[in-house]
Amino acid sequence: MTEPTYQDVNRDVMRPLFTPSAAYLATIVVTLLVLAWGGYCWWVQLNWGLGVAGYHPPVFWGVYITTFVFWIGIGHAGTLISAILFLTRSRWRTGIYRAAEAMTIFAVMTAALFPAIHVGRAWYAYWLFPYPNQRQLWQNFKSPLMWDVFAVSTYFTVSTVFFFIGLIPDIAAVRDTTKGFTRKLYSVLAVGWHGTDNQWRHYMAAYGFFAALATPLVLSVHSVVSWDFAMAQTPGWHSTIFPPYFVAGAIFSGCAMVITLMLPLSKLFKLEAYIHVWHFEHLAKLCLFTGGILTFAYATEYYIAWYSDNVYEWGVFVDRVTGKYWWVFWTMVTCNCIIPLVWYVKKVRSSLMGLFVVSIFINIGMWFERFNIIASSLAHSFDPAAWVYYFPTYIEWGIMLGSFAWFFLWFLLFVKIMPSVAIAEVKEMIRPPLKFEEHAAK
Repeated sequence: MTEPTYQDVNRDVMRPLFTPSAAYLATIVVTLLVLAWGGYCWWVQLNWGLGVAGYHPPVFWGVYITTFVFWIGIGHAGTLISAILFLTRSRWRTGIYRAAEAMTIFAVMTAALFPAIHVGRAWYAYWLFPYPNQRQLWQNFKSPLMWDVFAVSTYFTVSTVFFFIGLIPDIAAVRDTTKGFTRKLYSVLAVGWHGTDNQWRHYMAAYGFFAALATPLVLSVHSVVSWDFAMAQTPGWHSTIFPPYFVAGAIFSGCAMVITLMLPLSKLFKLEAYIHVWHFEHLAKLCLFTGGILTFAYATEYYIAWYSDNVYEWGVFVDRVTGKYWWVFWTMVTCNCIIPLVWYVKKVRSSLMGLFVVSIFINIGMWFERFNIIASSLAHSFDPAAWVYYFPTYIEWGIMLGSFAWFFLWFLLFVKIMPSVAIAEVKEMIRPPLKFEEHAAK
């Protein structure tokens, strides 16, 4: 296969823009239908209250908080791939980081819905934000919901700015190939970019600065989310292992979601020249690494619970394996610890079907991991008289499915209005035109 030229890169990456196919429109319709069902379920909850959910004292955290933590975790791979791998100059990030960054933005946008959904009366969600007000009321900064507001808003703001800065040269490339109103719109978004030497120097400085600024977020944001649980006295939660455990799980699930999204994208839009199996193999290796950390964390949790000789703590962990939530625990272990091991076989790791199927299992397993942590601990706490079996209602399942539709809808819109592969960085990886080489030789 011959190496693409600069002109080929522009043509191939911008080919999918503004021209929706029948398959794309059908996917949009299905996504909108699922989103409408999720919206209906939320409307029912707003009308009738949280009683339509499966909550039962003492279980007042369920699918909504589970899905909130899941989506925050999904967003971590984008920051890892775009920021940390940029600073370490990893070449394999080039083809996939743009879609991974977009995934981060949309995952955080999805996660931000759930605190409002969880509190029930969503029209009072603005009380969670600290700002001067006539009520003379301030938030309880000891509340986990308050911590999440700061974590999510910070993560979203920094990730969005970082994402937009990276897009500027490619927006200008799209501007130069369009006409009329579309050209004017992209001209505004390109903020005067013309690719001069001075602009490139400032651009690279700004991009490097934001990459360095975004890097600590990979560790800090999901650590803050883990403190929602670790700072509580609930058996199964009060553990110092939660921050690194949650961060490893977030990267694990996020890289799997990148594979899930990018494989169909590269096939449908014929981008195999820029998104290779080589990229997915590296993502699979990163999943194997973080999956190993996650498996070790599972084992450590059980060892510490047994070694502590705390009957309440050990009782929760035994109940997770053999109690009413046994199916949740074993689904989690099978999908997160056992199935990904097939990626140690290079033939499976370099197979598109093998990569896609295992990535789906990982995402399923990571959702069940969060459900296992939340539901089993609350349903089997200190007092045996208060033990219950929480199972989600159709309202909760509908809202959860609606969140997936919300996420995929934004991603589907993104791939039609912005280049899903970084044009400028792909050009850095290929040989420059001959006239540039001759000029450099002179």
